[in-house]
Amino acid sequence: MKRYFPLVFAALVLAGCEVVPLAPTERIEVIERGETQRDAPQETREAERDATASRAKREVAYPEAEYARLEKHGSAAVSGRLTLSGRAVPNAGVSVAPVTSYSAEAAEKALAGVAVEPADPRAREYTHTTRTDGNGYFRVSNLPAGEFYVSGAGPDPQTGEPRVVIRQVSLSKSQQLEVDLSR
Repeated sequence: MKRYFPLVFAALVLAGCEVVPLAPTERIEVIERGETQRDAPQETREAERDATASRAKREVAYPEAEYARLEKHGSAAVSGRLTLSGRAVPNAGVSVAPVTSYSAEAAEKALAGVAVEPADPRAREYTHTTRTDGNGYFRVSNLPAGEFYVSGAGPDPQTGEPRVVIRQVSLSKSQQLEVDLSR
């Protein structure tokens, strides 16, 4: 199974950017809830160690106090469709992550074309993930109120290159928001 999270998370922090082309040698990764490194096959664990070793180290420490003020779950939901070049992207990773200062460093490096090491596991606890269905539709429920980056990743149907599409959204309690992740 492909694992998309660290690169998608870096893309999530790119407020204002709609599509970020990824270097062809980069892998997009998503960490599914409940999946652990121990559960992955040996070759997957080795590939991830190699990929992580080539990433830039984070210079900003995980801001415990900032995350402590955030809720992990709530009653809001985000749904929508991921499309690239007018085509639906099936079985693609979609992430909803809170906008925080921790994201700023990853955004700067991602804008410079540098992949950063995976986010602190404590930060990932606040990120909600899902996959698109066969028609590119997704839904993420149980979100708290706040500011979020909604991100989807998949291959561009015209070029085959991996692309990340993000939108920054504000959610209020119990809000049901439709988000168009297209480019």
